[in-house]
Amino acid sequence: MKKLISKSVAEQKNIPNILLNWYKDNGRTLPWRSKNETNLVIRKNYPYLIWVSEIMLQQTTVKAVIPYFNLFIDTWPTVFDLANAKEEDVYSMWAGLGYYSRARNLIKCARIISQDYKGHFPNSVGELLKLPGIGPYTSAAIVAIAFDKKATVVDANVERVMARIFSLRKPIIEVKKQIYALSDKLTPTERSGDYAQAVMDLGATICRPINPLCYQCPLKEVCLSRIKNIVHLVPKKSRRKEKPIRYGTIYVATQGRYVVLVRRPSIGLLPNMLCPPTFGWLDDKALLGPPFAASWKISSNKIYHTFTHFKLVLSVYKAEINKIPSGFEAHLFDQNLIDSLPGLAKKVLTSSLKF
Repeated sequence: MKKLISKSVAEQKNIPNILLNWYKDNGRTLPWRSKNETNLVIRKNYPYLIWVSEIMLQQTTVKAVIPYFNLFIDTWPTVFDLANAKEEDVYSMWAGLGYYSRARNLIKCARIISQDYKGHFPNSVGELLKLPGIGPYTSAAIVAIAFDKKATVVDANVERVMARIFSLRKPIIEVKKQIYALSDKLTPTERSGDYAQAVMDLGATICRPINPLCYQCPLKEVCLSRIKNIVHLVPKKSRRKEKPIRYGTIYVATQGRYVVLVRRPSIGLLPNMLCPPTFGWLDDKALLGPPFAASWKISSNKIYHTFTHFKLVLSVYKAEINKIPSGFEAHLFDQNLIDSLPGLAKKVLTSSLKF
């Protein structure tokens, strides 16, 4: 065992070359990647594509992002197009991805890039960090992948790969600085973008959180966790903090096949998104009155929805009305409407109404 560990440590300096060779034949084919791309339009637009994809991928899986990304880029192919887009159109297209502050920051950032930077993305981490919605990971990803400059890219996949290679048997939150230092040391000066994507792809396809495919891993000979037979224990899982529960009411009013909706404020949760009138969202069960007079009847079903920082329990009231009240919008209840709504509104309407 000691000899195997010593050999592994000695060969860890070869990790970048091993991963780059593996990535050449095994890297994922993704619509925002331009590996060996000959289309000059795509190559010129590469920082924009990487930026949009990285924002979408925050808290969202690759599989879920791909159709949204393709439609988004077809609709707004350049940063100038996005900067000139109507906010409600962007929010509508974002519906279903969740975490709507990302869409709000995308619009803000696109306008700054188009106006202050003449459409050219900064190619340094420091400059990118000044822009709304771009944090340490996203700035490093843009610099490394879009500009092929050295930057240390560390996401959840990279953290897991590094923790296992170096046998860091603590919760990730306790070894983040150590993981960053190890990642920085391994990141090559040349082909930093390919290296970053190689580590992320390895984590997503081979070094998976559950049932990792160690026998297929190009780093199996240098992975200390595999040699010690403790891969299943690394990284150590942290105890998740329970999210607080909030309560509220939501009102579903219909006029024939039309449903009454209201556009939410531009700040806060679900910004500028269409939704049935909803109130409360408080830490106690105190419920506020209806948005307008009608023969409201409470539904026997409650709506349960989870946001980033809390869980929401909504009591649903329904009513059929003869006239659309002032200040509200009437929308035909069909599949097109459902597809344009945020997850909460979609959940409420599909559970309360039928086509």
